[in-house]
Amino acid sequence: MSSIASGPRGRGTGGSPVNRFEPVHIEPDPELGVPRDVRTRIFFDRSRSVLSRNDSPDISFETSLNPYRGCEHGCSYCYARPTHEYLGFSAGLDFETRLIAKPDAPELLRKALRQPSWRPQVLAMSGVTDPYQPIERQFRITRQCLEVIREHRQPVAVITKSGLITRDTDLLAELARHRAAQVMVSLTTLDTHLARAMEPRAAQPRARLRAISELTAAGIPVGVNLAPIIPGLNDHEIPALLAASAAAGAGWAAFLIVRLPHAVRQLFDDWLALHYPDRRHKVLSRLRAMRNGQLSDPRFGARMRGSGPFYEQIKDLFELARRRAKLSERGPELAIEAFVRRGSRQLSLF
Repeated sequence: MSSIASGPRGRGTGGSPVNRFEPVHIEPDPELGVPRDVRTRIFFDRSRSVLSRNDSPDISFETSLNPYRGCEHGCSYCYARPTHEYLGFSAGLDFETRLIAKPDAPELLRKALRQPSWRPQVLAMSGVTDPYQPIERQFRITRQCLEVIREHRQPVAVITKSGLITRDTDLLAELARHRAAQVMVSLTTLDTHLARAMEPRAAQPRARLRAISELTAAGIPVGVNLAPIIPGLNDHEIPALLAASAAAGAGWAAFLIVRLPHAVRQLFDDWLALHYPDRRHKVLSRLRAMRNGQLSDPRFGARMRGSGPFYEQIKDLFELARRRAKLSERGPELAIEAFVRRGSRQLSLF
């Protein structure tokens, strides 16, 4: 059964698919016309640790920090939506309206970095949901974490699609002077109409390009991640996206094919049917052609890529456009030599 008929204004999805971990769920009667509550509500996470470990062989970082769970950007395609199901929420509207903030994150991070067991390494921020989503303006948890990171000269790689990151240029620039910071800006389209429909509360493309320019001007290494590439929807924009990113000052570029795990498959299908019904068949058919007949391939190394002629065309187009734009394949390697273990009388030996 389709999970939406129409989406509420300013939200990426219009319904709440059944949580795959919950044996009981409520099925509203559409004839009653009960209004859906799409207001943003904030909950607080009082966990005793804040760093997440990763052992996935196709992810470049080992440790990440997520100041928030759920994401108000509401991107229709977001692969992180199913993580909300572990909290008893839905991957649909709940993911973008029931947000969890971690106010203790800065102090928990400080304690972790002071531990003798902490092995200096690049810390990813965030890796799951955006550290600069709209509620960061109110809670400033990401900035407080960056202040801790600056204290320790802890190398950090920030991933965002928000222009709000320029607020923290001072902290990132200071870290960059120690080769301890880089930023990856996600860019999906230059089409403002598509951006509003697909990423309703994220920064518009021009704001992301402006952020690249401002961060680069401050001496912060910035790359661009064309993520996700959706065949039949935005893949034709690859040359323009890379050219615009290079003009803004980006130094390197990467791309990822859209991932549709679990409930995201139906949510994205519904979104296509609502916003781009004329392209729906083309998009889904090409994704299946890249994923051995499926919309998602969970295997490591394959889940963010693809195979077959359509994937090879996208990869070749990206590589040609990247070289023409004179963008590198990867960013500069961050250094751990400047790391300082505060609370100790001596510098880290690493």
